[in-house]
Amino acid sequence: MEVKAISAEDTYNIRQEVLRPGYPIDSCHFDGDHDEQTFHLGAFVDGRLVSIASFYFDRSDKIQEENQYRLRGMATLPNFRGLGLSKALLSTGFPLIKQNFCSHVWCNARKSAVGFYESTGFEGIGEYFEIENVGTHLLMAKKIN
Repeated sequence: MEVKAISAEDTYNIRQEVLRPGYPIDSCHFDGDHDEQTFHLGAFVDGRLVSIASFYFDRSDKIQEENQYRLRGMATLPNFRGLGLSKALLSTGFPLIKQNFCSHVWCNARKSAVGFYESTGFEGIGEYFEIENVGTHLLMAKKIN
């Protein structure tokens, strides 16, 4: 397994397959994908991109820290889950966030992924909420040491 920087466009097929099945590829283009401080990481197994994560310099008004990064669109192809790929993406991404003078990362975690995020040190904030056409989510945040 290898983690490398990838382009926003590299994320779209996995975003569609895992996060937006049945929706057009256009639904996988997220605001901020091409912003200067945004970065995308991919985990490769045998040269194949199988897991992705995108990080945006973006602020949640529910977190006091001024400078924050948002984790969005993290997904792993079904046949490659349970191999530690998402944790490897986070382990690679967190130092890059720190280099950008940020110590907090947050995400809107799908209800089904809350346990994973808790296992990596994220904590839930507030109550569960619905994102139309996507499902139930929880705002989660982590202070990066």
